[in-house]
Amino acid sequence: MVRLLTPNDYRSMPWKNGAGRTTEIAVHPPGAALDAFAWRVSIADVERDGPFSRFPGIDRTIVLLAGSGMRLAGPGTSPKGLGMGPKGTARETELTTRFVAHDFSGDDAIDCTLLAGPCRDFNAMFRRGRARGRVAVVRDSGTRFEPAQFHVSYAAKGPHECTVPGFGLHRLDEGHALLVAATIAGDEVSIDVRPLASDAVALVVGIECR
Repeated sequence: MVRLLTPNDYRSMPWKNGAGRTTEIAVHPPGAALDAFAWRVSIADVERDGPFSRFPGIDRTIVLLAGSGMRLAGPGTSPKGLGMGPKGTARETELTTRFVAHDFSGDDAIDCTLLAGPCRDFNAMFRRGRARGRVAVVRDSGTRFEPAQFHVSYAAKGPHECTVPGFGLHRLDEGHALLVAATIAGDEVSIDVRPLASDAVALVVGIECR
């Protein structure tokens, strides 16, 4: 199954803690609530300082899309994201470079401080024991991704095209996404992603469900 998603297909809703709004690009199972999804891909507009929503049992990846960045403070668990400072003190991580993936745990209490005004970020969430995934950043030349049960390709900057075996080539304009899912349980599907401009950037999420 291949589905082209435009901003009109996305679902806008409040953050889990009510402190902001999120735009849901795709979720599995389709239409799942925040306490029931196996995986979820979304965009958040961060307009003021405050805590992130807690998502116990969820592994999270965040990517800065727009704005000057933010400072995240919390214990964290991921070596690529937030982590413990000396003697167990909380570490602060600054997200100031766009299109770089940072991993952290939804179990942790994370406080966000904006560095210079509002920001927009891309989020991928995976419920432990039900799904696992990773976010890849595609620039310049095309990239072929290994087969997976699900892929979500998001045109973060500029247009790009996706080729899916058996489903042909699909062009994605900036802000659009492509959801690719294996049609038979246990099957997997690969995807080729190629930016169509020298400065274009695609974010590709590969997901396996258990």
